[in-house]
Amino acid sequence: MKIRCVWEHNGGDSLLYAEDFAGAFTRGSSGEQALNKMPDEIKAYCKWRGIDMPEALEPVIVQEKRSTLTISDADSDVLFDAEREPLSFDEYEELKALALKSARDFLTLYQAVPDKNRSCLPVRETFYGPLPRTALEMYEHTKNVNGYYFSEIGVPADNEGDILACRERGFAALETQAGFLKNEVRLGSYDEEWCLRKLLRRFLWHDRIHAKALYRMAQSTFGPNIVPDVFRFGL
Repeated sequence: MKIRCVWEHNGGDSLLYAEDFAGAFTRGSSGEQALNKMPDEIKAYCKWRGIDMPEALEPVIVQEKRSTLTISDADSDVLFDAEREPLSFDEYEELKALALKSARDFLTLYQAVPDKNRSCLPVRETFYGPLPRTALEMYEHTKNVNGYYFSEIGVPADNEGDILACRERGFAALETQAGFLKNEVRLGSYDEEWCLRKLLRRFLWHDRIHAKALYRMAQSTFGPNIVPDVFRFGL
């Protein structure tokens, strides 16, 4: 099976997104390195979703975005060509359920960390400030994009409560808007294009980036098998 991929890169730093597996991604110092990682990412992603894994995975690039962003820190602004299409209600419900499952699983992972303020990771600066090191910092960073993401498609939302509760409220507010399934493309902050499809994919992608970092940090700081591998990373 061909895995259609969108390649966003800045020099040697690459982010590769699987177009048909919302939120699945790989990173690498080159496009080739990111491509080589994609089959394992799809296997882990399918285990997390509880769906059958395709056979003979072959990643192919169908869209390329040359960027000036700090791709090495997972800064991104790409809008997939395929994300411009309207959604059916059933498709929306499936993607929303995935975004809520992801939030629920992230909360489960976070709550399992025995000391939310302890970390073995060194201090490092990124384009958005200090890299989150502790479980609490990673959780707060991941949760607190909620208001920002929804606001980019014109939906009032906040970051109050836990990551699942604020995301549920955001979707509830979205669903009060007439024609939300038309998937209107809007120009948001920093001249970045946003739409509902992108928001759904971005939630899944952003959760997955920081869940992997949180899981790795917990394994290194507290030892193996202390926290559950709810995202099925298999690291």
